[in-house]
Amino acid sequence: MSTEPTTRRGAAGSRRERDRARRRRAYLRGFGIVLGALAVIGAGAAAVGVVQGPRVTAVQVDPAAATVSSGARLIVTTSQALADVDPAQVTVDPAVPFTVDTSGRSVGVRFTQPLWDETQYTVSIADVTGTGGGATATIVESFTTPAVDFHLLQRGGADGDGDGDTVLRADLAGETLPIFTSSHIEDFRATASHLVMSVRTDEDEASLIVSGPSGGGIRPLPLPGSGFVSNLQAADRGEVIGYTFSDADLGADGGLESALFTASLAAGASDADPTPIVVEGADPRVAEWRFVPDTDSILLLGFDGTLMLTGSTGGAGTSLGTALAIEGVAGTDAIVERLEGMVVIDLTDGSEQPLVAADGEESLGTLRSVLPVAGGGTLRTYGRFDDTGLVSEGTSVAFVSDDGTVSDVSDVPVEDALVQVCASPSGRYAAVLVAPSAVDNPYDTYQLPLPETLETRIVQISDGAPVETVSGFDISWCRVPPQ
Repeated sequence: MSTEPTTRRGAAGSRRERDRARRRRAYLRGFGIVLGALAVIGAGAAAVGVVQGPRVTAVQVDPAAATVSSGARLIVTTSQALADVDPAQVTVDPAVPFTVDTSGRSVGVRFTQPLWDETQYTVSIADVTGTGGGATATIVESFTTPAVDFHLLQRGGADGDGDGDTVLRADLAGETLPIFTSSHIEDFRATASHLVMSVRTDEDEASLIVSGPSGGGIRPLPLPGSGFVSNLQAADRGEVIGYTFSDADLGADGGLESALFTASLAAGASDADPTPIVVEGADPRVAEWRFVPDTDSILLLGFDGTLMLTGSTGGAGTSLGTALAIEGVAGTDAIVERLEGMVVIDLTDGSEQPLVAADGEESLGTLRSVLPVAGGGTLRTYGRFDDTGLVSEGTSVAFVSDDGTVSDVSDVPVEDALVQVCASPSGRYAAVLVAPSAVDNPYDTYQLPLPETLETRIVQISDGAPVETVSGFDISWCRVPPQ
């Protein structure tokens, strides 16, 4: 039998094996070339990174939030893991207090007080380097804050001729927008994400109504019972409010009287019962109180004159002596009126010192109130009284810096009455609440009675320049209602 076909098949198989071997060798050579090229490119990129230093790949900042509260951050992410950035490497223009933290490829600059509105801020970070060393880089990022707006309350319902009381949103250009209307609004407060209104129902019962910042999502907030709400306040963050509550049927048998409660406005938490703030061994009746900014602490003044610092749920407290009034809290410093005069208490350790005297204070008149301002200094009101005890030359508002230097902010003529002074979160503006033509401006009959006509005059603190006048009161810059 012939073997030629078998021989031809064997030769063909050998050729196919040789072809496959050649293709494998060619593939491996090509793959090696690609790997080599990628290695060269990677090494080149790494070399470029070392030569150029870290490069910015992303920036995060919320300019609007930065004007409302402290704690806003500029976060810069780079192409390399970073060595720790020292605060001395960072410059913020215009200057504002800040802290710095570094994590992986990111560096964060945290602003410890609210920023001015409609202002361009530039953050420069010098000598930024990767964890492996190499070349340094300077990072420069800028952002502009938006125009400021705020909320305030106009009454015209229960005692007025209008259609109801209205919470408005307004701006410094004088534009207003109704947000919430009710027949009887006693007071309101604004948080970052909510408004809460203290209202009286048609049955003359107290109620707390929560809405979104634009008036949507209205819902009630549980109260401790049937009674009266007063001294409504909001924490800087955390969507927490507080208020004092008294039972409607308070009598000889006892009940809640000026008891302090807190509540959360967060979704899911607003159906929970309010939290009573009771300090062990202290008078449960609270005359005045304040949230301490950027903490979970509360400063309260009892009916017996005892000043206490406690946590957000009460319990144990720290006694800070006795006081006549709480003037205000900024940072961890509280300005308090004691029998011997105004003092500043450091709430971190309880130490205190007298309030800095204003230059030429004896010529300014009688000190009536003191309000701490973000960034330092205080707004102080002075009345000029005659021998009968009546204001004879009007009332003035002055800014007193931490070294005692005085600058004029606003003068209220004798025919008008100064009701309250508040400062914007950034410390740029003062809101001066005035009752014009006080003699012919009768008070309403609300639980929190106020003159029927009120104007909020907004001025710049730096030079007293007028900015805008808006009809209404209770501007959302205020931490407490008018007294």
